[in-house]
Amino acid sequence: MRVLMVSDVYFPRINGVSTSIETFRGALATHGVEATLVVPSYGDDEPARDVIRVPSRRVPHDPEDRLAQYAKLRRATLEAAADCDVIHVQTPFAAHYAGLNAARRLRKPVIATYHTLFEEYLQHYIPWLPAAMLRGLARRFSRGQCNELDAVIVPSCAMRTRLRDYGVRRPLHVLPTGLPAGAFIPGDGAAFRSRHGIAATRPVVLFVGRVAHEKNIAFLLEAIAVVRDSLPDILFLVTGEGPARADLERHAARLGLCAHTRFLGYLDRRNELPSAYAAADAFVFASRTETQGLVLLEAMAQSCPVVGLSLMGTADILGPLRGCRIAPDDPGGFAAVLLELLADPAGRARLGTAARAYAQEWSDQALAGRLAMLYRELLE
Repeated sequence: MRVLMVSDVYFPRINGVSTSIETFRGALATHGVEATLVVPSYGDDEPARDVIRVPSRRVPHDPEDRLAQYAKLRRATLEAAADCDVIHVQTPFAAHYAGLNAARRLRKPVIATYHTLFEEYLQHYIPWLPAAMLRGLARRFSRGQCNELDAVIVPSCAMRTRLRDYGVRRPLHVLPTGLPAGAFIPGDGAAFRSRHGIAATRPVVLFVGRVAHEKNIAFLLEAIAVVRDSLPDILFLVTGEGPARADLERHAARLGLCAHTRFLGYLDRRNELPSAYAAADAFVFASRTETQGLVLLEAMAQSCPVVGLSLMGTADILGPLRGCRIAPDDPGGFAAVLLELLADPAGRARLGTAARAYAQEWSDQALAGRLAMLYRELLE
């Protein structure tokens, strides 16, 4: 069986969508599914099997993303779809319309994964328009797109509920992204600390993800400021890049956290990032709009316990209370839970062991098997 995936983003652009695509493509092969991918070119792309790159241009005020030339994306998608059984759209921009066009012209089933809760994001990027107006526009846009498809994949139960509330009437399938076997290869936390000049005994708290306002990193900085009053040598590592970095660095300075916060930028996912997780005493996450929160599972796979808000997609991961602590949605309460964990080395070790065992239940192979079954159901 052959599937065509179409996306507006992919590596070297690092984000949850790119990671999800790569994880599923790798795991689907063992279930008899070959996946071809049509994506924008970033100019310095590494050649990859079954990846078709389309010429693109830079997005204004966004150095990380590219906008594919639509005519060429549409043509490449149509040509690639001719040899495929199912079309799987991964993003709702040009890729959605190119995939839908190919599906209609070739009379093939089309499915999409709804990765991002846009109604909560737009206000950060178009602040001059009323938030209520933007939410309404996002809901109508998402409803219209989803109802054009044969089925929609969502990464969490909360997202399924949200789309039903929008008025989406197409079948909705909850299917999170799994973890590849490589995520469980132990990182070298001691070597990571040594490379970055971090003392072996210094308490380290880690965030990994896009450095954007919707990730609620300012909230985490405020919680760290509270923690610092009781734990003066606390260090908060922020890994990733994004449009909010400069604002957050200034916010950290205002809070007096310059000696307690480091923005590390992107780390190599295969080598350096696992060691960052292994070096941390706790992983923290406070996004209120996350559709899944794969980084929580990545941290758990490295035996790093999680402290986070259990909202939207993260509730599916944190709800069972395995390998994690759920914190209140206020900086002081969040800090109190984090301080309690950092003050209990034995309890933290037990939580880390439970976290790794729990993460192993989110295997990419098991979840890819469910996706392959869904593809086949679309053909019946």
